[in-house]
Amino acid sequence: MSHYDLKNEVNDKYSLRGRVFQKLREDILSGKYKEHEELKEVAIGEELGVSRTPVREAFRQLELEGLIQIVPNRGAYVTGITAKDVKDIYMIRSLLEGLCARLATEKITREQMEEMEENVYLADFHASKGHMDQMAELDNRFHDILYEACDSKMLEHTLRDYHQYVLRVRQKTLSTNTRGRASNDEHRQIMEAIRKKDADQAEKLANRHMLNAYDNMVKNGLYEIYGEEA
Repeated sequence: MSHYDLKNEVNDKYSLRGRVFQKLREDILSGKYKEHEELKEVAIGEELGVSRTPVREAFRQLELEGLIQIVPNRGAYVTGITAKDVKDIYMIRSLLEGLCARLATEKITREQMEEMEENVYLADFHASKGHMDQMAELDNRFHDILYEACDSKMLEHTLRDYHQYVLRVRQKTLSTNTRGRASNDEHRQIMEAIRKKDADQAEKLANRHMLNAYDNMVKNGLYEIYGEEA
């Protein structure tokens, strides 16, 4: 994909094609469409209330991302993501999250810092009550704040994409109180390093946080969900 095409794809999120792409991508990653299942242009167009053209264009985007395979004269089939894909994503994401935390030590605003502190405080409260759904929401929001605080649109966009890829497995493995508490403790350490403007420590902690999350996935359901070795 050329630089021009990439720029247009990023800015295309709210166009008709972009909305169809986002919906189909979400459905594939959430498990609504299973691996090897055929995606039919007409049926999807009717379901979403659009013509076949934006559906066909969305299919091409999904194929570029490796989520479907278009077989000439046969149709489009879901490939999804494998356990190896998840591992690769987390190895890359760990480095990018570290870079994000490093940038945030210089770029974070007072309002973002206050929201991050409140986020960690609220997650502690809900952990003590065993409110796992709220903890999962706060976990997602912590990373949103971090992405916003790095003040880099390209880095933020890339990290949000990786986050979406592994959302299904994250929802499963974050549903234990043990990991939820450990994750929030790691968030607190990252937050404190950012508050102290310690870029090296913030980067190191954010990198380790992602690796810990991946290790936890392997122990609690990655093989079960993706059905192969990572």
